[in-house]
Amino acid sequence: MLQIRDLVKVYPGPVAALQGVSLEVPTGMFGLLGPNGAGKTTLMRIVAGLLEPTSGTVHFNGEDIVADPRRIRRQLGYLPQDFGFYPHLTGESMLRFLLVLKGVQAPGGLKHLAAELLDRVNLSYAARRKVKGYSGGMRQRLGIAQALAGDPRLLIVDEPTAGLDPEERLRFYRLLAELAEDRTVLLSTHIVEDISVLCPRMAIMHAGRFVADTTPAEARGRLAGTIFQGTVGREGLAEIDRNYRVTQAILIEGRNQVRIHLPEGSPPDGFQASEPTLEDAYLLLSQANGSGNAL
Repeated sequence: MLQIRDLVKVYPGPVAALQGVSLEVPTGMFGLLGPNGAGKTTLMRIVAGLLEPTSGTVHFNGEDIVADPRRIRRQLGYLPQDFGFYPHLTGESMLRFLLVLKGVQAPGGLKHLAAELLDRVNLSYAARRKVKGYSGGMRQRLGIAQALAGDPRLLIVDEPTAGLDPEERLRFYRLLAELAEDRTVLLSTHIVEDISVLCPRMAIMHAGRFVADTTPAEARGRLAGTIFQGTVGREGLAEIDRNYRVTQAILIEGRNQVRIHLPEGSPPDGFQASEPTLEDAYLLLSQANGSGNAL
């Protein structure tokens, strides 16, 4: 169990990146959803023991991460948002270099461990290929391979699917779901689909605060009967935006499809009731600007 209590982080300026956040994360996959700049990466770095908070506590399985960050490193696997590789090295050489940097000990030797990890993330076929020839998804899987060294109980992945094509994203989803079967996986992302596919529970973050701690099903369920969708001409978009709470305005086959949140009253002409999506819930909570008000 990961327990975060009253966590505050203030950078010089001052900039309050975290404003007293509290959260409990059980074993399995947990999603942290929020826009860029919400404070997700700051939170991930504190949980990983890489950044000291201004105040507050973080415990994992009883270990005090803030008091002694070294304790968590024995149980931690971390894939940061920006993970640098040496492009001229092969995947196997790069992974062995990272294992040395992490101080990983392997009874059978690092070469054997690297081969096992590459097989775990389905990269054995590219072990001798230079990293500069890897796709985005292959690089992310190589990053997960180093994070898995030492069989960590807590795995932190920060924006892992950003920039991946649909096929690579699906492959990465399957890998993360498998890893979450017997450990705590904390997934930080601004991509709603990541949460919908992977996470039975999630928290939504906005401006350094949590505005929801819920499940995707609960978040959608709160909006039942309040979401309407219709086709709107370009000239009518501004009027709809002025008079209704728009959750999404997207192009489908070249036509503007607008979704609105309408808890009471009649929808505009041509609008029909629509099943709520997690995207609707996320955008409405984010628009609440951290007020914590119920939808």
